[in-house]
Amino acid sequence: MSARSGWSLALLVVFCLFVTIHCKFPTLDHLKPKASEKAQGRAVVALLKRLLGDRSTEFIVSVNTSLSNDSLDVCELRSTTNNKVVAAGSSGVAVASGIYNYLKYFCNCHVSWSGDQLQLPRPLPTLTGVLRINTPHRFRYYQNVCTFSYSSVWWDWPRWEREIDWMALNGINLPLAFTGQEALWQEVYRALGLNQTEIEEFFSGPAFLAWNRMANMFKFGGPLPQSWHVNQLYLQFKILERMRSFGMIPVLPAFSGNIPKGILRLHPEANVTRLGSWARFNCSYSCSYVLDPRDPLFLQIGSLYLAQVVKQFGTDHIYNTDTFNEMTPPSSDPTYLSAVSRSVFASMTAVDPQAIWLMQGWLFFSDASFWRPAQIQALLHGVPLGRMIVLDLFAETEPIYSYTNSFYGQPFIWCMLHNFGGNSGFYGTVESINSGPFKALHFPNSTMVGIGMTPEGIEQNPVIYELMTELAWRKEPVNLTKWASLYSARRYGSTEENLTTAWKLLFASVYNCTVPHYRNHNHSPLVRRPSFRMNCGLWYDPADLFKAWRLMIEAAPSLMSKETFRYDLVDVTRQVLQVLTTSFYQDITDAFQKQKLPELLTAGGVLVYDLLPELNRLLNSDRNFLLGKWLEQARSLAIDEKEAQLYDMNARNQLTLWGPDGEILDYASKEWGGLMEDYYAQRWGLFVQTLIECLDSGQPFKQDTFNQAVFQVEKGFIYNGRKYPTKPQGDTYEIAYRIFLKYYPQALKRL
Repeated sequence: MSARSGWSLALLVVFCLFVTIHCKFPTLDHLKPKASEKAQGRAVVALLKRLLGDRSTEFIVSVNTSLSNDSLDVCELRSTTNNKVVAAGSSGVAVASGIYNYLKYFCNCHVSWSGDQLQLPRPLPTLTGVLRINTPHRFRYYQNVCTFSYSSVWWDWPRWEREIDWMALNGINLPLAFTGQEALWQEVYRALGLNQTEIEEFFSGPAFLAWNRMANMFKFGGPLPQSWHVNQLYLQFKILERMRSFGMIPVLPAFSGNIPKGILRLHPEANVTRLGSWARFNCSYSCSYVLDPRDPLFLQIGSLYLAQVVKQFGTDHIYNTDTFNEMTPPSSDPTYLSAVSRSVFASMTAVDPQAIWLMQGWLFFSDASFWRPAQIQALLHGVPLGRMIVLDLFAETEPIYSYTNSFYGQPFIWCMLHNFGGNSGFYGTVESINSGPFKALHFPNSTMVGIGMTPEGIEQNPVIYELMTELAWRKEPVNLTKWASLYSARRYGSTEENLTTAWKLLFASVYNCTVPHYRNHNHSPLVRRPSFRMNCGLWYDPADLFKAWRLMIEAAPSLMSKETFRYDLVDVTRQVLQVLTTSFYQDITDAFQKQKLPELLTAGGVLVYDLLPELNRLLNSDRNFLLGKWLEQARSLAIDEKEAQLYDMNARNQLTLWGPDGEILDYASKEWGGLMEDYYAQRWGLFVQTLIECLDSGQPFKQDTFNQAVFQVEKGFIYNGRKYPTKPQGDTYEIAYRIFLKYYPQALKRL
């Protein structure tokens, strides 16, 4: 080799290294909108019409991909001489989120799960020059595989349409699209030779499909009716069409190795592992069968399924599947783990050579003792660098990128998980989410390609999701105090000082959990089966919550016409009563331990016969807190009474026992009208009554005996057949004010 050719080779190596470092993951460049610029523009026009009615014509919309030269979305807005606003963006999502930014910061408007505040000034406020909004994040991801069970399981098309509009307004361009996949699996299983009984014994009921898909469980809550498959397939076609019309890139499902038992009948030679039980379920509903990805049958089934997905749903070349979710792999040998991920990826590329594997990084946190650096690196490096994107699922609390050198070179998305099970209850980590994405972006050799939200359940704490989506378009953290003030003004269309102060208090306390490693399951005794071992800890000073409550009550009379305010008034009062329940619980246990019957009767009586019924009345006064609505949505998907009863059981069980015998009891707790009266209050009533009887008879309290008795109450709720209000009842302000007069003085005394 000549010296010159040696230098050429060295320069080539340096050039390749430069490209690798500075041109992040060129293999992701093919992930881009499918819809034409005109189609994306039309989608935004239609969204604005749904949102603003006739005033939507005051916005002139265009999509022009050449506005961005680096795959990062941008929107430019300017005013015309006739009081219109021209919005041009690099995608439909960019235009929609640019307009929403204008609506928020120039028109004081707000859109949320719990209502809108859209009093647009007339004429529209004028922009001086060009307002340019852009993002440093290639992807803005949304949803968790669990969200489809905890929140959207019973949604119809109008509710999906509303959610996709919300996604577009908030800049989401990489949404999970998991609806309807069982219909395709059914076809694949039939083609493989399974009979209908074997298929039906595999699928779980609708409310538990997320964990059926992840190989955690099967059968429970099923079988899935054929009408379910038809309905979900119809929805998925509409969901995908609408997502793509905005320029979003939907993430579709792929095969993880989870198989029905019937596969063993057809392929007794297959290398199949039967897992251990999951989450205290016995093996009649868990201990799933998992096909070894190295077995040739894995490639056959995986590619057969993905071919069906691509045929029916089209493709945007990105697929999600999760191996070993909350399951320990059979071997920790790095060679084995690399072979597994290599085989899973091969089943994707066999169908789509451009496939990108999107994987939730939850397993690295949930089973940290197994997933040491060597094991994590082995699993990740079984896939070529840049062909996998890892969701750092719980990064606001447990960032994995920080101790894996940015997932050992694989691109990742910094995600906020925030909520487990769709629990009610105020919670947030505003300081962490305000700084976390920027730290990740500036981490040495960062491979971060996006920002995301991965809540297990939605339709709660809307303020946290608005902050999080906005951070995707920021170059630096926001001033949280100022941001909270502006949020209050646009959520209510009011600059009332009481409201601004209330939100500042909430942001600095209940919404700013700084406890290391804190997981936001709602630990409140209110929504837990009563015992003497309940978690009463708070991460904030309740005095701040009580003060915010008083300020909102004082501001309430002139704001009750605003749905956003009514929701927040119910929500803050609910949070106060949740805290007070803990105080009464402590009084009850104290009185019992000191054998003071009068004090026990007083504390127990107030809780069971006044506080909880008042809370039930308050929740029933707002459409967003109705058990009846959840059950009505479930039953509405049925084509006959048998199906309606199956869906009703699924809907009730998930909220309460979560399994036939309370295997994941109270995990998906909701503070809803109806549930408060017939479930939580009944349990507390039985607990207090049992303690009174123990004091009367001189017998000790036995938790096991109580658990058996209260289980009958819990199971009774699931099968009581009772109909609950589906429309709000009562006057929210009157109820909230009555509760305030009764309980605010007590709240202050208990500080």
